[in-house]
Amino acid sequence: MKINENMVVGLTYELKVTNEEPESEPFSVEVRNEEDPFFFLFGNSGLPEAFETRLKDKTKGDPFQFVLQVDEAYGKPDDELIVSVPKSQFNQERGFQEDMLQEGNFLPLVDEDGYPMQAKIVKDLGEELLLDFNHPLTGMNLHFEGEVLEIREATDKEKEEGFMA
Repeated sequence: MKINENMVVGLTYELKVTNEEPESEPFSVEVRNEEDPFFFLFGNSGLPEAFETRLKDKTKGDPFQFVLQVDEAYGKPDDELIVSVPKSQFNQERGFQEDMLQEGNFLPLVDEDGYPMQAKIVKDLGEELLLDFNHPLTGMNLHFEGEVLEIREATDKEKEEGFMA
């Protein structure tokens, strides 16, 4: 069976990143092994298109190694996605603890449509927090090396709702 549309794909991999500096050395940011593989619905994952393109038609057991350049991955940072938000919006009634509001932390949020998202706290401005809503891997080249662990047909429910774990 080959990786194609509406297949649930399980991968093991190591993801390393570099910035756009020519001599930037890759450093590891994520490892998914056989005890904790990464699964997604091919063709409906929300992952960069180039990621799926590089995996298309691979079969179980196939190794892979590729690099997604910034423009193929999550692009360059968008300054419009860095905003100041009143700190009062992040209170205990809304499920936030004070220790969550530290610079460098990622806040688990929900958009107006109910979809989960996150923002990184860039700076504590006193009464406000400067939040970065860019994807955490924005501005990075992504270096993947791994193996196709599993491929199967998606269920109707998975096709309808999407699948990623």
